[in-house]
Amino acid sequence: MKLTYVLDTNVILYSPGAIFSFADNDVVIPEVVLEELDSFKKNNNDLGANARHAARIIDKLRKDGSLIDGIVLPGGGTLRVEMNHYDVKLPPSWDKNKPDNRIIQVCKGLKEKGEEVVLITKDTFERIKADTINIDVEDFYEKVVPEYESQYKGRCDAFASHSTLESFYKNRYMDVENLFLYSEEKNEYYKADININEFILIKSMENPKQTALGRYNGEKVVPLFYKDVKPLGISPRNIGQKFMLEAFLTDSKNAPLVIVKGPAGTAKTLFSLATGLHKVMEEGEDGYRKILICRPNVTMDEDIGFLPGTEEEKIMPFMRPIFDNLEILVDSDEKERYKNEKELYDKIKELFDRRIITTEAVAYLRGRSIVKNWVIIDEAQNLTPKQVKAVITRVGQGTKLILVGDPDQIDQPFLDSRSNGLCYASEKMKGSKLCYQVTLKDHECERSPLAYEGAKRL
Repeated sequence: MKLTYVLDTNVILYSPGAIFSFADNDVVIPEVVLEELDSFKKNNNDLGANARHAARIIDKLRKDGSLIDGIVLPGGGTLRVEMNHYDVKLPPSWDKNKPDNRIIQVCKGLKEKGEEVVLITKDTFERIKADTINIDVEDFYEKVVPEYESQYKGRCDAFASHSTLESFYKNRYMDVENLFLYSEEKNEYYKADININEFILIKSMENPKQTALGRYNGEKVVPLFYKDVKPLGISPRNIGQKFMLEAFLTDSKNAPLVIVKGPAGTAKTLFSLATGLHKVMEEGEDGYRKILICRPNVTMDEDIGFLPGTEEEKIMPFMRPIFDNLEILVDSDEKERYKNEKELYDKIKELFDRRIITTEAVAYLRGRSIVKNWVIIDEAQNLTPKQVKAVITRVGQGTKLILVGDPDQIDQPFLDSRSNGLCYASEKMKGSKLCYQVTLKDHECERSPLAYEGAKRL
């Protein structure tokens, strides 16, 4: 059965190539979608870039026929622009001049003509409204990964015999064949399938309280190398933070990319900043030149061009969470506490004035090659897969890129835990020898008892 897929504007802004994603079925673009795309074309961000890309695709296709009658697509279906169905009835309270309602009106009109219509939109409310008038509707995923619970964690719990664990303590390595996972359902052990650079909490089969921490390097399981390092006096308080610190402290040659997922309060940003400052100030000219921080807040990417001031002045208000963490780090020495807020602020300001720390909007990374920088992308769950690819491919020699974020706190309206750039990168980089990953758990929240209780209950 041939279907007619009607595309919403947000689908094309999310993925300009979505037009080619529906095999031999027909694709319809309502004329109001073209109007909305036109309104985005001058934007100096990814939405603007995608609108222009979509325009080029459609402009190229129109040379092969009529957009009104339909142009044959490579998959065997057709693409057409729909100009009709203005007389189709909608619920009286719906404003027909609203683009979303106009798109649904087109769907209803095509359905009344006998076509098998499916509306494709990333707008949750539009999906709900379409469903109320019996229009079939689906979300669009160009690059989708498994449900969050099934995504790669970068860590696992495994079991080994007591003698194997004792040998690990003594010889500082273990063959991965000696590790087993445990199935509670079957009440039995089975061979562990461990990915390269996966962190492991190893428990004794005879006594689960006897444990060791390790990482599989692709050849054997090795102990954590940096377990005693405390950057800027910051110590890990749980196993997840120990794994995270190991990933951060490993040099850029062996771990140029680190991906950390986890709930609020697990110190993802704090540890990435502490380790970055430790590396930049300790290693000097032979190490990282500076810390570059990007925070892809949705509002920032949309509004930054309209704000007064320099690029750095524009994005500073969106970096308040970074300042909060810097206050903790700069004022962490109990013997040399700063006397007042001004002294503390001046010390933090000095880090920016000396260019030890710089900030940029993610959109401004496009086209660059970033060399010998410690790069932190905070709130990376608000990146699209396209954006995260653009960021990763900007990394030059000697740069370490750290992606941190919480997939449960996505602000981008058309992303979720399966389609955001952080989770996409995590799944695609699983098993790469150049990438370390850690997913922190709810009980590893260390911000405060209230923060942990809130994360658990709310």
